[in-house]
Amino acid sequence: MTDRKKSAKSLRQPCLISERSLKIPPFYVMEILEKAHNLEASGADVVHLEIGEPDFPTPPQVVDAAVKALYAGKTKYTHSQGIPELRGAIAQYYRATYGIDICPENILITGGTSPAMVLVFSALLNPGDGVILTNPCYACYPNIVEFVGGKPVYVEIREEEEFKLNPERLARAIEESESLIKGIIINSPSNPTGTVLEPSDMEAIVKAAKDKWLISDEIYHGLVYEGRASSILEFTDRCFVLNGFSKLFAMTGWRLGYVICPPEFVRPIQKIQQNLFICANSFSQYAALSALKETSANTKDMVQEYDRRRRFLIKGVRELGFGIAHEPKGAFYLFANAKRFTSDSYSFCLDVLSNAHVALTPGIDFGPAGEGYVRFSYANSMERIAEGLERLKNYLGRHS
Repeated sequence: MTDRKKSAKSLRQPCLISERSLKIPPFYVMEILEKAHNLEASGADVVHLEIGEPDFPTPPQVVDAAVKALYAGKTKYTHSQGIPELRGAIAQYYRATYGIDICPENILITGGTSPAMVLVFSALLNPGDGVILTNPCYACYPNIVEFVGGKPVYVEIREEEEFKLNPERLARAIEESESLIKGIIINSPSNPTGTVLEPSDMEAIVKAAKDKWLISDEIYHGLVYEGRASSILEFTDRCFVLNGFSKLFAMTGWRLGYVICPPEFVRPIQKIQQNLFICANSFSQYAALSALKETSANTKDMVQEYDRRRRFLIKGVRELGFGIAHEPKGAFYLFANAKRFTSDSYSFCLDVLSNAHVALTPGIDFGPAGEGYVRFSYANSMERIAEGLERLKNYLGRHS
């Protein structure tokens, strides 16, 4: 057969795209963001209340530390677990913040918390193993679990219960699941709800979980406005902690996170890291040392400003007619009940974006139980939040 005929034959073959890549759903907040960028490219002014990204610049001390690391030649591969200095600093940070003693050898530095999830679930799950998630939950959790062969098992959380994981429903889900439940994901402070679990809540979840592994996403720790967030490590050592530098330290683009894991999982996760990612960004790790040691005044100022915005946005959203049964105490989100306005949150958010030029995140992004809700982010200035609320007031007045 000639090369030309072979080429023609190959063009007639079906496109054999992997099933996992065809099945993975879009991340709706990114869909909204990209549509907002298209509007902005055409000259529109869009108020961004959708994206969970700090609007503050990275603290200058962190930037300076990165520049110094670059000039010092810290641009090579590091140990696959991360530089020892950073792992030691994280252990010290958890000791000072939560009174927990962690061995630095049980910490692995990653290229953000999303890769950390890939590593943890790859090490924990066999094909078909179940992971319990809340419904609603952070949109990427189930997608990552399914991507590595696991099976999401949902437990609904309810507005009237402050969107907290109910221990009785958790225990029942473990007992009734057809899959072998290997893990339970908790997220406090929560995306999308801003809920902060109290110590009594954590104790009850640990008790209901019995011998299952708990995976605690603590990326919003430090962004708490009433009380403080508790680490799962205060209540059990049968757990994995996911954390990083994106939110509290305004370092989203630096792509740096970490896993604190049980000793028996260190080597398996390390081997997966070596094969998939080699190591985390080298000079970002040196910058992160500065974030942990030198930015307490910066983060305190940011948290105070987030709290000011939180109170302002709660008042404004309620005046517009959205429901907020319990005020969120952490992260930088409001998960507002929009059922008086819509039963299709994605279409609603698209219409608001198109006609009011305000970007919001549809609740359906976070699971079926999120339908009828809208997530507002207050990671934007007071002036822009006020402008967004005014535009929404006009939009709702026109479409009532």
